[in-house]
Amino acid sequence: MSELWVPGSPSAHDFVARVHQQIARFGETHGLDQARVEVALREGTFYVLDTLSPEPGYGFVTLRPHPEDEGEREELIVPLAAVTHIRISPAEHEPQFGFALPSDPEPPAASA
Repeated sequence: MSELWVPGSPSAHDFVARVHQQIARFGETHGLDQARVEVALREGTFYVLDTLSPEPGYGFVTLRPHPEDEGEREELIVPLAAVTHIRISPAEHEPQFGFALPSDPEPPAASA
C-alpha cells in the first residue's frame, strides 16, 4: 500500500463503508449486538474505537477512540495509509466497549 493517497485510488468513503459492512457481517455471524473494533496505526499506537468516519476524505479518516477511564472524548484525523490493521472481536466480555455503526450505511462505490 502506498504511503500517499493519490487521485483514482479507492476513496476513504468506500474503505469505511466496506469496514462497516464487515463489522455488521461479523456481528450477524456471531449473533452480537455490538462488536469491539480496534485499530493499530503505523507509529505503534492502538485504539479501541467507538466510530470510524470517512471524513474529511482526501486520503484521511476520522477515528473516535473509546475514552479511557471516562476521560474526555476526542477524534483523531489520520491518513488512511497510517492504519496497519483493524481487529473485530466480540464486545461481550467488556460491555462498555462497542462500535457504533451508522444507522444507514452507505454502500461501497462501484469499482471501475
